Amino acid sequence: MFRKIVFLMLGMALAISGCSSSGSANEAGNLTHIRLPVGYIPNIQFAPLYVAVEKGYFREAGLDVEFDYKFETDGVALVGAGELPFAVVSGEQVLLARAQGLPVTYVAAWYQQYPVSVVAKSEVGVIVPQDLKGRKIGLPGLFGANYIGLRALLSAGRLTEDDVTLDAIGFNQVELMAAGQQDIVVGYTANEPIQLRSLGIPVTEIRVADYARLAANGILTNEKVIAENPGLVRAFVGAFLKGLRSAIDDPDEAFRLSEAYIPNFADLDANVQKQVLATSIEQWKGDRLGYSDPQAWENMQDVLLDMGLITNKMDLSKAFTNEFLP
Repeated sequence: MFRKIVFLMLGMALAISGCSSSGSANEAGNLTHIRLPVGYIPNIQFAPLYVAVEKGYFREAGLDVEFDYKFETDGVALVGAGELPFAVVSGEQVLLARAQGLPVTYVAAWYQQYPVSVVAKSEVGVIVPQDLKGRKIGLPGLFGANYIGLRALLSAGRLTEDDVTLDAIGFNQVELMAAGQQDIVVGYTANEPIQLRSLGIPVTEIRVADYARLAANGILTNEKVIAENPGLVRAFVGAFLKGLRSAIDDPDEAFRLSEAYIPNFADLDANVQKQVLATSIEQWKGDRLGYSDPQAWENMQDVLLDMGLITNKMDLSKAFTNEFLP
């Protein structure tokens, strides 16, 4: 089902790509306006973007950035069709899109670690991937980064989907585990494990990043923007990476600056939010911020081939580039 949905969205993008304009970046005064799909609700995990706005990094680069949180917005399809110049996406989405003919290219790695974990109640004794054999595992569905990450962990444990029972539960991992309806779930490393522990539920965690190096979340553009306006790409990537560096170096400041962007932030548990940010920072850090590891892309391609989501190897040099890093 997931593959059909992805193919439908990408097919629609292909249909409009020939007639859509590249006017997603419009002049607003002396600044170029950018609408940026981020694929999730306002959240402390987007602190580097908020910092880049608040500290003027985007403005200094000549950009006025607006964040698009709409769930119905398929950032990959919009960028592939030339409707928008950039989006925040996960690595697997880039390869799925290119397999369907969308000319998209990943130009900066945000996360150096794939941000997904399998989380289990401590008493069930799930410590390593092999312990998942014969278990029922709750996850949002057979789509997205949670599913990709789980498949990578199963492979690391020399298991297949036939060795486990997958339970599509939507994005209700915390609620169902707290209610005693799930013992093992898949979620984001900087989200579900932290929330569950804050509720007093002891859990163990198997992080995908401890077993597989995969291309994770980063900045996407398209081949036309790269060819016709490389300066825009360089400006956006440079400003974003300044925000990323600032958030890593000064988490307290990043936490403060994010408050204005997150509704009801004062009502949220500050300790939980700070743990989310700290865990996210662990996943962002790298020797060279923004760098895409070619091996991580090879590994991701292998996972997608094994899952049957793509059928042929592709030229990965067109799927990602490091040429726009400062």
